[in-house]
Amino acid sequence: MRPLTIAIAASRTTIAHRTGTENYALRLIRAMLALDTPHRFLLYFRDQPSDDLFPDSMRQPPRLTRWLDRASGDKRHPVIQQVIPWRRAWTHLRFAEALWQDRPDVTFVPAHTLPLWFPGPAVVTVHDLGYVYFPTAHPGLTRRYLEWSTRHSVQRATRIIADSLTTAHDLAAHYGVSENKINLIYPGVDESLSRHTEPSKLAAMRARYGLPEHYLLFIGTLQPRKNIARIVQGYVRWRSAQKNPGVSLVVAGPKGWLYDPGWVEGVEGVTLPGYIDDDDIAALYSGALGLVFPTLYEGFGFPVLEAMRCGTPVITSSTSSLPEVAGDAAILVNPRDVDAIASAIGKLVSDDALRQNLIDKGYQQAQRFTWRQTAEQTLQVLEIAARKNRPS
Repeated sequence: MRPLTIAIAASRTTIAHRTGTENYALRLIRAMLALDTPHRFLLYFRDQPSDDLFPDSMRQPPRLTRWLDRASGDKRHPVIQQVIPWRRAWTHLRFAEALWQDRPDVTFVPAHTLPLWFPGPAVVTVHDLGYVYFPTAHPGLTRRYLEWSTRHSVQRATRIIADSLTTAHDLAAHYGVSENKINLIYPGVDESLSRHTEPSKLAAMRARYGLPEHYLLFIGTLQPRKNIARIVQGYVRWRSAQKNPGVSLVVAGPKGWLYDPGWVEGVEGVTLPGYIDDDDIAALYSGALGLVFPTLYEGFGFPVLEAMRCGTPVITSSTSSLPEVAGDAAILVNPRDVDAIASAIGKLVSDDALRQNLIDKGYQQAQRFTWRQTAEQTLQVLEIAARKNRPS
């Protein structure tokens, strides 16, 4: 195949406090740019990226760079950044306008929404359909936009990437998408994460966020489908049965849609440190006795694998995509059963042999998910989509 010009919507990578979807976009784009490929990548941003976000990129308008290449005979295929400032409807207005001007061979949007009207083939990643299962967990206008934009995107896309088998099945069930149009590509896990054992580093991290020495951990955006209320209830139920529990519950992450202070307000032993900086994530996982992550619905569930890479045993849900991600390396529970959550906490805290077994299996499970593999598979899908409009 001749070299392609691949346009990528990179606007989510510049968000200051990135969560799962934003980290997916950032790490996948970085991994794709690191591949040995002749293709040219055009990265489009709404906000100015930092110099170290994609350090090998050129900051020139794509049209100017192509003209310079033709004039000089340069056959390189660089990575080009284009910043298009705009506050509202950036995807449907400014990004779409740039695509009409630059006419890439294929467009890739790593997070749900394709522009309303733009030229050429396209690939979109759909991460989950949580709004279908938990409509009341989203503000009304947001839910309606998610419904419309996802339906539009899967209809307009040439190919669709689902990052779990659960999401692939949901797309087929709720939008009638043919399985032949969907590619299952699991995301990777940050390979820089590893277990921290140095007491001074762990103590410094705890001091920054006001954390106790012994704690169980939940991490994620604090919103209804994360099941915070039942997680806290399960912890309280376990704690009340202990004579001297000495173990707190850290509920880390930013407050999200429909956050309810009543989930944690006045509960003894619960700490809310807020958003955790990337540099502290590994220490946070490493210092925890276990990750308690029995959420109601996940398109993938990055914290499960992140904890495993840091040698932290995991409790998670027996529903949605989480059994796919966890394999046999976690305690799986019904996320709606508070007694089951409390029982799992008790086993995790008290059974050293079980903890070690989960830690060993977790290391192995996490090794199965790499961003290089994700990038290679994604690039193959982009090449397939581009063939719709371009001969080999």
